[in-house]
Amino acid sequence: MVQPYRHEPFTDFTIEENRKAYLAGLKTVERYLGNEYDLLIGGERVTTAKKLVSYNPANKNEVIGRVSLANRGLAETAMQAAQEAFKTWRKTKAEVRADILFKAAAIIRRRKHEFSALLTKEAGKPWREADADTAEAIDFLEYYARQMIKLKDGVPVESRPNEYNRYHYIPLGVGVIIPPWNFPFAIMAGTTVAAIVTGNTVLLKPASNTPIVAAKFVEVLQEAGLPKGVLNFIPGSGSEIGDYLVDHKNTRFISFTGSRDVGVRINERASKVQEGQIWLKRVIAEMGGKDTIVVDSEADLELAAQSIVTSAFGFSGQKCSACSRAIVVEEVYEKVLARVIELTKALKMGDPTNVSNFMGPVIDQSAYEKIMNYIEIGKSEGRLVAGGKGDSSTGYFIEPTVVADLAPDCRLMQEEIFGPVVGFTKAKDFDQAIQMANQTDYGLTGAVITRNREKIQKAREDFHVGNLYFNRGCTGAIVGYQPFGGFNMSGTDSKAGGPDYLLLHMQAQTTSEMF
Repeated sequence: MVQPYRHEPFTDFTIEENRKAYLAGLKTVERYLGNEYDLLIGGERVTTAKKLVSYNPANKNEVIGRVSLANRGLAETAMQAAQEAFKTWRKTKAEVRADILFKAAAIIRRRKHEFSALLTKEAGKPWREADADTAEAIDFLEYYARQMIKLKDGVPVESRPNEYNRYHYIPLGVGVIIPPWNFPFAIMAGTTVAAIVTGNTVLLKPASNTPIVAAKFVEVLQEAGLPKGVLNFIPGSGSEIGDYLVDHKNTRFISFTGSRDVGVRINERASKVQEGQIWLKRVIAEMGGKDTIVVDSEADLELAAQSIVTSAFGFSGQKCSACSRAIVVEEVYEKVLARVIELTKALKMGDPTNVSNFMGPVIDQSAYEKIMNYIEIGKSEGRLVAGGKGDSSTGYFIEPTVVADLAPDCRLMQEEIFGPVVGFTKAKDFDQAIQMANQTDYGLTGAVITRNREKIQKAREDFHVGNLYFNRGCTGAIVGYQPFGGFNMSGTDSKAGGPDYLLLHMQAQTTSEMF
């Protein structure tokens, strides 16, 4: 009997034994820094002359590793391998597919601090953020395995005398998985195994900033017994192989997490029926957010300030769920702003290998320049009250930044920044605050801090986001507890870690037998 799902606990780093274990994980990772990693196509390792080099964003001279890059020809070979593997994998019992995920979860759990340390090195994640990322990866494996076992027999439907009807789910085919760099383990693993456990075969094109953790995860799935060709690991550029695979007539679905612009482009390209294509491609997309914490006049103001700071600056604001907008009712605006400034200035920023640092770097030079440009825009649109400085001499570090007194329709309050910048806007009352919160193209997460039950109910009805939280921050959804996905330009509302997510990777078939 399969045990009930319980999410992987977070590590308590106030315990010395846990700190020592994490430091040991860092030592393990340091031993294989600079290693080279191959493509995996049809179960065979393929080395190419052209390499993608992964660097440490906190120390841009430190090489994490090098991965071979796929070209269009190798992408086609991978597609053929996935098609061939699909013939048998689709008929493999759901319990067998689930068991591979359970075994992979057990392997990762034993190497938990090593994987987290790799996230610290490759993505610049501080200890707690990295630990949460690894825990979420384990959660996805455990949760989706259990969900597949629940779904394996389909859903009961009615039958008449001398008739037997069945309604069950079958896999789609070959999927292209394009995960992001900001949750390089959790989302990469979750999107990959959701497709695999439902009986599909996949082409995994990892994020170019974080390919090494993906390569290590592929090794884990091999160790767990995943058959050849079910997962094909093909790092490569979007222009070289990304468009090719999205357009390919044999691609059945695309699972993408990333920017709005790229998500819209994928959706447009996938909608075109290619010569020889006999289906409409399915797109599962999560495309970012412009997330708001609303603070009511009847709020716990300390809770509000703590929630804003944690949600805005965790992992340097590089979360699609990050709080980038605080809309505060004018009666308490100055008090909340003052406390947020105080908390922000107390945050420690530096090398994420040091457990005492709350914030590490942003991911790369391009992100650094983009965020610093937005800070300049913020200075012209509002009042800079904390942070605002950057240093890219050794790594890509930007101070946690607060910009106050912004108009709700200004650029800083409308455009996704994806960095440690939060803007403050004043509302005359709660109703106006909710209206302002909805004035964005996105609809991913939001939070409301209030003690008033009627206002909570109003927000439930009127605050249009996929994940709405009350009296807490707007980040930190847990698999199976807060299924995650947004409305509007935040994507297809594909609730990752939720009870219907696997259905997006399958199609329903009705069979009817007469006696």
